[in-house]
Amino acid sequence: MAHSSTGISGRISAIAESATLAVDSKAKALKAAGRPVIGFGAGEPDFPTPDYIVEAAQRACAEPRFHKYTPTAGLPELREAVAAKTARDSGLVADPSQVLITNGGKHAVYEAFATLLDPGDEVLVPTPYWTTYPESIALAGGVPVLVLTDESTGYRVSVEQLEALRTERTKLLLFVSPSNPTGAVYLPEQVAEIGRWAAQHGIWVITDEIYEHLVYGSARFTSMPVAVPEIADRCVVLNGVAKTYAMTGWRVGWMIGPADVIKAAANLQSHSTSNVCNVAQAAALAAVSGDLSAVAEMRAAFDRRRQVMTSMLNDVPGVVSPLPEGAFYCYPSVKGVLGKEVAGRRPASSNELAEVLLDEADVAVVPGEAFGTNGYFRLSCALGDADLEEGVTRLAKLLSTAR
Repeated sequence: MAHSSTGISGRISAIAESATLAVDSKAKALKAAGRPVIGFGAGEPDFPTPDYIVEAAQRACAEPRFHKYTPTAGLPELREAVAAKTARDSGLVADPSQVLITNGGKHAVYEAFATLLDPGDEVLVPTPYWTTYPESIALAGGVPVLVLTDESTGYRVSVEQLEALRTERTKLLLFVSPSNPTGAVYLPEQVAEIGRWAAQHGIWVITDEIYEHLVYGSARFTSMPVAVPEIADRCVVLNGVAKTYAMTGWRVGWMIGPADVIKAAANLQSHSTSNVCNVAQAAALAAVSGDLSAVAEMRAAFDRRRQVMTSMLNDVPGVVSPLPEGAFYCYPSVKGVLGKEVAGRRPASSNELAEVLLDEADVAVVPGEAFGTNGYFRLSCALGDADLEEGVTRLAKLLSTAR
């Protein structure tokens, strides 16, 4: 490969900036410049972190032992508490030695792929996917193989689709339920069927359970290694405190998996970041050791907002929005609007339509291209009710002029 004139490696220059964070920062910049922008970009709760968690962090600041290095893999008491919390919430029983505390859930994603993949290994990635997954896979030398879903199947993949794309190079399946960006939640029997298929073919599974507590209506969260115990020794579970306890900025996540995989990932972490910030770990300890009343309150608000947002979106001609059963996003198809004239322009892609929306209506959404599917928007329902209704009203007003 020719050397790039910029001096930046091909590996790093191939990474796209996180689209969700880019949309969020653009919206914030326009807002700071005086534009009345409403941003549906970032996936973070609009609630503050609960007081008892903040107080635990304040106490930790004054503890001299937290002013020093602590074990790379995490505070022993936090690894224990995460193991206990996992057994309580999902039924997965793991030893504390099988838990690695990471710098946020995103770091767990990166380390899991880096630890398991060799160059050329293929990873089955249900699509639409969260924007970070393919980048982490590619950085590890892996090859993302996209398994396309759409609104007709509620954005869920079938075993038949997975089997059709399996090759002798398939090392890993990425499984995410509840899903970001679509809010899809797989039925318990679907989780079990996919898990049994992976076990049968000796395929590893990385399952991201960060939205485990954000499920609505009759939907139920199911942890794959619990539904299919025979996959447990080839399964890595990712999670964190960000979404459950409104702690996106604290940066504490974890991975749970076979002891040798966790030890290898901890070796990687020992050379990349050492221990996670001790004050944040102390806050996470208070979060996972406490009850789930904070999430119950947030879930009730998200439940109401997903219903309001879905019904408002489905009233717009050309827009189809399945009701999300989990997480806090709507993922409407806007394919019925593309190619039509909107505000004197003729957007041919969801990317272009998102630009029109920001320019003309001061509404920021993340276009579907960021998640591997053109013709969709991701809108977070984790913002205040008044902003949510005003933002979707503006969107509806602009898109209903499409001719």
